[in-house]
Parts: sequence; C-alpha cells; structure tokens
Amino acid sequence: MLPMAKRRTKRKRKGPTVKFGDMPSTANVDTAMRSFEGPTKATLAIASQMADYSKRSFDQSIKTMENLLSAKSLDKAFDVQTEYARAAYEGYVSQATKLGQLYADLGKEAFKSYQDFAAKVTPVE
Repeated sequence: MLPMAKRRTKRKRKGPTVKFGDMPSTANVDTAMRSFEGPTKATLAIASQMADYSKRSFDQSIKTMENLLSAKSLDKAFDVQTEYARAAYEGYVSQATKLGQLYADLGKEAFKSYQDFAAKVTPVE
C-alpha cells in the first residue's frame, strides 16, 4: 500500500487591521497636497509656453505664406523664405532655451518635497 500524502489545510490569512488612531491625520493630507502644488504650477507654465509658441509659429507661417503669394519676383520670394527660415530658427532656439529652464524648474519642484523630508529625517551633526 502506498503511503498517503499529507493533506494540506488551508490557513486563514489575517488581513491588515486598521485602527482609527492609525489613520493619517489631515495635516499629512494637507502636506501631501501642498507637495503637488509646485510641480503642477511648473507643468502649467510649460503647457502655456508651448501653446504660445505654437500660436506664434502658426501666425508666422500664415504671414509668410501671404507674403510668398504676393511676391512679384523670384528674388522677393527667396527673400521671404530666407527671412522665415531665420526667424523660425531663432524662435525655436529661444523656445528650447525657455523650455529647458522650465523643465529644470519642474525637476527641482518635483523633488523639493523629498529633499525637505530627507532634511527632517537626516540628523545634522
């Protein structure tokens, strides 16, 4: 006769027990909400800059197309295209510089709450 395998019994798992005193206080919730204010403002500034740049770029493109269509000679059309290319490049470089700074500010704001927390936890010697 084969030895019988031991029968497994199901164990009852204990779930986490939360007591009323263990609930986070409203001060902690307020602190958490304030920690999102900086990154939110930085993100809104980035979105605003991108919307403004897109509008300016579109308006500049429309104006250039009107100038091209009204050009009487090939030289005038070439000058219009050259001016558009120069202005578009300068606008792009300017916008990229602004966005780089805004993204750097976003990074600083995102980790500011962690830096503050680390400063509170780390003892100063």
